Amino acid sequence: MIDDTINAKLRAAQDNLADVELLQAAIGKQSITGSEANFVEHLQDVLAINGLEPITGEFLPGRPNIWGQRKGSEPGPNLMFVGHTDTVNVQGWSEAWAGQARENPFGAVEIDGEIWGRGACDLKAGICASLAALRLLDAANIKLRGQVSFAFIGDEESGEPGLGVSAGAKDLVQRVKQGEISTPDFAIYVEPTKLNVYTAQIGFFIADIKVTGKSAYFGTPEDGVDALKASHKILSALWQHEEELTSGPAHDFVGPSGILVTDIKGGGYIAVPGQCSLSVIRKLRPGEDLDEAVAQFENSIRSADLNDGISVKLAYPAGRDHPLGGSPVEIDPNHDAALLLADCVQQEHPNGGQIGGAPYWSEAPFLVNAIGCPTVYCAPGDISVAHTFNERVNVDEYLAAVRSFALFMVAYCGTETGNEE
Repeated sequence: MIDDTINAKLRAAQDNLADVELLQAAIGKQSITGSEANFVEHLQDVLAINGLEPITGEFLPGRPNIWGQRKGSEPGPNLMFVGHTDTVNVQGWSEAWAGQARENPFGAVEIDGEIWGRGACDLKAGICASLAALRLLDAANIKLRGQVSFAFIGDEESGEPGLGVSAGAKDLVQRVKQGEISTPDFAIYVEPTKLNVYTAQIGFFIADIKVTGKSAYFGTPEDGVDALKASHKILSALWQHEEELTSGPAHDFVGPSGILVTDIKGGGYIAVPGQCSLSVIRKLRPGEDLDEAVAQFENSIRSADLNDGISVKLAYPAGRDHPLGGSPVEIDPNHDAALLLADCVQQEHPNGGQIGGAPYWSEAPFLVNAIGCPTVYCAPGDISVAHTFNERVNVDEYLAAVRSFALFMVAYCGTETGNEE
């Protein structure tokens, strides 16, 4: 627990208006995947103002990561906040809100206690809350013993052709391994969690299936090989695989594994369909091996009784920390730092601070597996509105996040001797 005097000092020192303006300015910097530099340039100024001596480095030409640190007064643990600078696109947003206050996806308008805009919850609120937390400690004249560092990286979001392969995260961990960036002892990745603390996350892979037969005139179907009929058999096999997965073992926080057919295209113009394509996404629970999951998936396709003349090609277009997809990951839900963070959140936000698991994939596996850093997700915002025309974040929750992160910095890093008063 944090001494009540610390809580009181932080609450008295918080500048709510400045914290909200910090977030609104961040949302105003368009940073759809590929154009992260626009937001990074803004962050460079914010980090510098807060004494974080920002450094940028390109993970791809014209696409920089940014990082900085505040060294503590004495040797102590290194706490790192990590988040992605890119957002998904805004196609259709202005049309959906035409003539309304929300029409500009980068307007960051506040309506009924919520700030709207692309990136509001995913995840600029988390980035801004972490930076505002350090600023809050300065305003309250609280000096940390340990180190706080920040790393904001690009290329997390998928959806833009050829982009979204975690190139920024790969660059970050490589710089840590090379000693260019200090190895953190604990990290908070600021994906939206409603200020709960997620110690686990799902894994995934995406598979594109191309089924090829032979087209033929409809009046002589015997001359063809029907790719749609073959696809029907493959779908039946995949749905059987789905039943096996969903009725199998379940994780306490993210439930059972699963598989979902997300798209199907095929047909012939007054002819036997000669080709059909399917897209599938497979959910992995923590503890599953991605290679084994892919092997099970491919075995299920091979189990379909396909006619001679049918060929099936598979592609896995969404490699992340693994060539075929993204690994599931978890740390001990009773990890001391995770429980301490949950306690800090509960002191400032009564509806947050629950230990749980992420029903999404993000980049914690790079930190946990590549550099051995225990990592959780925790930030304001609701993942259910991310990527939608309803993306927004609750102002009170965001302000509570600022205080929660500041409390955790104090609790985890410690303060200078005598600085608690």
